[in-house]
Amino acid sequence: MYKAFFAALLLLCSGGSAVASDTAAPDKLRVVALAPHIVENLFAIGAGSNIVGTVDYADYPSEAKNIERIGGYYGISLEKLLALKPDLVIGWKSGNQSEDLEQIKRLGIKVHLSDPKKIEEVANELIAFGKFTGRIEQSKQVANAFITKLKNIKKQQQSKKILTGFYQLWPEPMMTVSENTWINQLIETCHVSNVFAHSPTDYPQISIENVVIKKPQIIIIPDEQADKPQPKINWQKWPEVPAVKHNQFIRVNADLLHRFTPRMLDGLANMCDKIDASRKQIKSIQ
Repeated sequence: MYKAFFAALLLLCSGGSAVASDTAAPDKLRVVALAPHIVENLFAIGAGSNIVGTVDYADYPSEAKNIERIGGYYGISLEKLLALKPDLVIGWKSGNQSEDLEQIKRLGIKVHLSDPKKIEEVANELIAFGKFTGRIEQSKQVANAFITKLKNIKKQQQSKKILTGFYQLWPEPMMTVSENTWINQLIETCHVSNVFAHSPTDYPQISIENVVIKKPQIIIIPDEQADKPQPKINWQKWPEVPAVKHNQFIRVNADLLHRFTPRMLDGLANMCDKIDASRKQIKSIQ
């Protein structure tokens, strides 16, 4: 049944109704954006009107909530995607299912993959999106502002004393981040040494006992928007952890820090400020 459905999609595309157009004017380009950060970056350069389809959790800016949904982390509806007749699909290499992305390519639709590995690469993404959509000058302005703001944050942090920290990515099962992740770059920018940096996997599953052994000075907890409330960990049961003993818990905005967009720097600056406040409190205790 699936093969028959896929064959029908190929036939539909061969008729030209959904194949990416080579003649579409950049500012008229019909774009399907397959990740919240892609949507946000397109809006940031003034190309939000080009987006005809997106995925769950693409909720910023508020106008993004009105864009048609065609799937989420669980996969993409090819039928819905084709009905939108996109000229370009911008996918997230690390976040979308590779099978979905390959099928979209086989259907003859142009695909560009967003895959920033370093904080600075957000600027490259903005400029690339500007070229696609004819917003070249605006994208350069936004990209340059991003780089300038990032440099200023790094300059402000460069002389700060390094603290040891644990980033509680998720409480149950408990997960954190290693040195190969985007989040690790952010916490290192705030001069925090990740106690799980050398874990063998990017997003290791750990136990409370592992945290007790590592003895972090601060614990960073992202507030994540989810369908269900996050489980709570009663850290007060483990006062042998310095962060618990001295009540050094830092809550951060996951929607800012976990998306590769200009707004991420707002989240980064806020996190660094909170870490600096903890740094002063820890110094006063010692």
